[in-house]
Amino acid sequence: MLWHRRPIAEVIADPATSDADRAKLRLVLAARQYAADSIGLRAGTSFTTYTKLPHDTLVLVLSAAYRDRMEPVTWWFPIVGRIPYKGFFDPKDAVRAAQQLEGKGFDAYVRPSAAFSTLGFFSDPLVSTTLESDSLTLANTVIHELTHNTYYAAGQATFNESFANFAGARGAAAFFRSRGSDSAARVVDAEWSDEKVLGAFWTGIYRSLDSAFRAHPDDRGARLAARDSIYARSRIALVTEVGPKLRLIPAAALTRVRFNNAALLARLVYLTALDDFDAVYVRCGGDLRRAVTQIISLARANPSDPYAAIAAWVHDSKTA
Repeated sequence: MLWHRRPIAEVIADPATSDADRAKLRLVLAARQYAADSIGLRAGTSFTTYTKLPHDTLVLVLSAAYRDRMEPVTWWFPIVGRIPYKGFFDPKDAVRAAQQLEGKGFDAYVRPSAAFSTLGFFSDPLVSTTLESDSLTLANTVIHELTHNTYYAAGQATFNESFANFAGARGAAAFFRSRGSDSAARVVDAEWSDEKVLGAFWTGIYRSLDSAFRAHPDDRGARLAARDSIYARSRIALVTEVGPKLRLIPAAALTRVRFNNAALLARLVYLTALDDFDAVYVRCGGDLRRAVTQIISLARANPSDPYAAIAAWVHDSKTA
């Protein structure tokens, strides 16, 4: 991917580039500049180049978890530490690894990802799988990944991804408003609202499962039975109770959602305590640059538990 990079400016000027792709590429450059200038993210030279992939899937991401306790399978890597997911550029390798884990009694969950970040160690290109996204998703993705470039707490994947999710959503909405595209910003805000509703829903399931598992420390059969019961109720609640609260996600999509521990924990990597980030944003007067700076400062002060640092700061600021 790095070897086949082309400067985005060159791709825009290429007569072979379609008008639609040319507009998206210009949007990527504008979102990247906004992230650096207005949010204070470290852009470096990321997303100034483009790589055309020979296939329509960038990477498949594998997550796995124990079936009878809320504990993910993790992998250790240099610099980033222990991570509850692993990427595969060959789909067959991802499927084979998932099947091996399931054969050992674990839950497994495989999903595609259209983008990635090397945390600023390399000049990340925009890849063709990302360019296939709509303009709202493109802007969100660029800001999300540049958030990783700016700050990444080793071994804190859930904090890192949920923080980037917040910055991407709030940043994309602010970006479109800065361009006079209020209608686009309102859609991004609606997507963020849905994310927070779903985050609360999955967190509630996590707590129910964790409580049920802990109630039967010596009886695996009882733990698995409780799990099945909770998931059965949750499938119904997702459609009947959560669905009406969602602004953009259709009910039909909710009926296809997969329920197992690996899928649940994978979702929570991106959707944990989103209201905490918004609380900082509110306390910072809706100034995203200030909020991002504050969150990073708090995380650096307590790298082993950045969420505790954020919660304490929000509580203290409310008291003040």
